[in-house]
Amino acid sequence: MTRPDNAPLSRKERRLRTEARILDAARRLFAELGFERTTIRAVAGEAGVDPALVMQYFGSKDGLFAAAALSTVDTESLVQAEHDDLPRMALAHVFADFEDPDRRASAVALLRSCLTHPAARRILRDEVMGKTQSQVARTIGGDDAGLRAAVLNACTLGLTVARYLLEDSVLANASPDDIERVMLPALRKIAEANEQD
Repeated sequence: MTRPDNAPLSRKERRLRTEARILDAARRLFAELGFERTTIRAVAGEAGVDPALVMQYFGSKDGLFAAAALSTVDTESLVQAEHDDLPRMALAHVFADFEDPDRRASAVALLRSCLTHPAARRILRDEVMGKTQSQVARTIGGDDAGLRAAVLNACTLGLTVARYLLEDSVLANASPDDIERVMLPALRKIAEANEQD
């Protein structure tokens, strides 16, 4: 049942809309200013809410950054991927965040923040990448699944840093199709469950 246009919003709907405004403001400011210079007060001002409300919803600047990171980086397709699709989905995950002009600035800023600020690094490593990597390890299976998932992640992270932050000329000018053509065989080998030789 849909809500009539003139009906008042429920408390839950108001809260969800307020959270969305706060997260939009946080993503913009973290992208523009980085983790260190973004403040709760600035995010609240940008979202048109009281700073106490930001703290009530997210608990701290670290909590706000984690929520903004989780809403910026879509890991669902990678987490849900079947074993044979993991390598392709790992690359698609990189390209989805960094090739899309609407998402690229936030994704680059998020990555830059995690490389320059310890709290941002911990949040991205433990709350975003760690959970995804654990699920990927379960999908890979085998005795060294955790290591294989970590190496798979390191390969795509290395690609991301070299192509989008360092802007290595060869990688920056290569098409996603060419990168996929070269990287997929290696990623497939990494994702193979360990078997007795």
